[in-house]
Formats: sequence, C-alpha cells, structure tokens
Amino acid sequence: MANETLDPKEHHKEQNRLQKKLRRDVGQAIADFDMIGAGDKVMCCLSGGKDSYTMLDILLNLQRSAPVRFDLIAVNLDQKQPGFPEHVLPDYLSKLGIEYHVIEKDTYSIVKEKVPEGKTTCGLCSRLRRGILYNFAEEQGVTKIALGHHRDDLLETLFLNMFYGGTLKTMPPKLRSDDGRNQVIRPLAYAREEDIARYAELREYPIIPCNLCGSQENLQRQVVKDMLQSWDRDHPGRLESMFRAICNVKPSHLADPSIHDFADPEGGSAQPATVMPTNDSGGYGRVDVLNL
Repeated sequence: MANETLDPKEHHKEQNRLQKKLRRDVGQAIADFDMIGAGDKVMCCLSGGKDSYTMLDILLNLQRSAPVRFDLIAVNLDQKQPGFPEHVLPDYLSKLGIEYHVIEKDTYSIVKEKVPEGKTTCGLCSRLRRGILYNFAEEQGVTKIALGHHRDDLLETLFLNMFYGGTLKTMPPKLRSDDGRNQVIRPLAYAREEDIARYAELREYPIIPCNLCGSQENLQRQVVKDMLQSWDRDHPGRLESMFRAICNVKPSHLADPSIHDFADPEGGSAQPATVMPTNDSGGYGRVDVLNL
C-alpha cells in the first residue's frame, strides 16, 4: 500500500501498529537469547538499508523503557562504492542524537579487483566488512555487535547451506565470532521482512541501495528468496512452521554422530564428528553462501 493512499491518521495508526509488533518481536528475541544485558555497549551496524534502520529504531525505542541500562552506538562502513551518498547517514544519525561513527575503507576496489566479472561479490565483500567492523568494535570497547538480519534471512540461509553447503545450519540469533573477540546478535531474528519493509516505508528512511551487489539478480540467495516468497503466497503459515522447526531441533532424529551418540540408547555423549567430503562443484564457496 503506497503511503499517499493513507491519510495522516491512518498512516500514524499503521506505523504504531507495526512498531508495537516489531517491539514485541525484538523484545522476545532479546529475552529468549539473552542478547543484551546491563552495562552492554551495543554497536548497531548500519548499511543504509531498511533492515538496519529498523533495527536501530526499535532498539532505541526499547532502550527508553528497558529494565536494564545499556548503551547504543551506530556504525556505518563507507566502502567507497561509486556514487555512495556520504551525507545521508550522518545527517540522519545527527538528528537522532545518537553517538555514531563512519569508517572509511575502500573495500569496493578490492572486491572489483579480486572477483571475476559476473561472479558473486557477496562472499569477499562480507568477509572484508566483518574484519573491519570486528576490529573497530574491539577498539571501542563494544560488548555486542548488532546486525540487521531478520527471520526471512535465517530461513534463506538455512536452505542455502543445505542446497550448496551440505550443512544443516543458519544464522544464529546470537553467537561468538570465529575469532572469539566479539559477540554478534541479531535482534530482528523473529521479525518478518514484510513487516520491516512496510515499517521502513512508513517511516520514510533515507534508503541507500547497494550498488555493488544489489543488481545481481542471479544470486543464489535471491533464487531461494523467490522460492520462499512463493511458498508464503501459496501456502500461508509454511514459513512460520519452518522457523519453528529451527527452534525445535531433535538431534536424535537427524544423522550427525557429533551431536548425538547413536550407540547409546539413552542418547548420551556424542561421538567425534565424521569428516564428510565436501562437494565444491559449481564453485559455491562457504563465504559465498553464508554472506554473514
């Protein structure tokens, strides 16, 4: 529904309804996964897209009524993409009155140099971005790094890993980074993308498109996204059921001896994992699939 079809009263009503729903989703995720505690310094990573704007908006809203005190800072990584509007995020964040930082690193040139024309750029781009943000978080004394991935991202990643990675895993709502230095949280883990998109439209965020990869319509992630959206249209409730499934895992009913001891009728200690061969046909690398 376009904004111009709503009178101001209806616009305000719908915006409030969605804000309350997103507050519930984010608040529940924070509680379920112990994402934020007293004294935490949370670094909200902003890309200029709808998801990160919404995440910051809802966290600021929750911060005002939270039973514990925690700090929020906003960080944007300016990757020096041609035409990137450098003023947009500083102007927006200045009006919010929040502490913010813009890190300038030319990862765009590195990605364009290293990735062959027509190949997926997301893997290398995200790996470079993670390293820069993790280092900055440590310098700033950050205790939690908040990313804007939502429920649909988690489901897409589940299927990407099954289809192309041969693993049963997705983006966890909370995890310790591979280098052990940082804790990453995803406060929007319970939020639907369609709710976020509509809320962002009503809030009229100054969206910044990703010129590096936003036009790569053949990305594996986009193919999976289209598949899930088709299921959602044709089979209402299917995505909700799938998301419940990743929150309700039965190791004894899978086939991984590293998480269940099949020699023990009572399901005791797991055995060491068997190293399975990987199938790299098609050139889908790990970082290309995960895009964390």
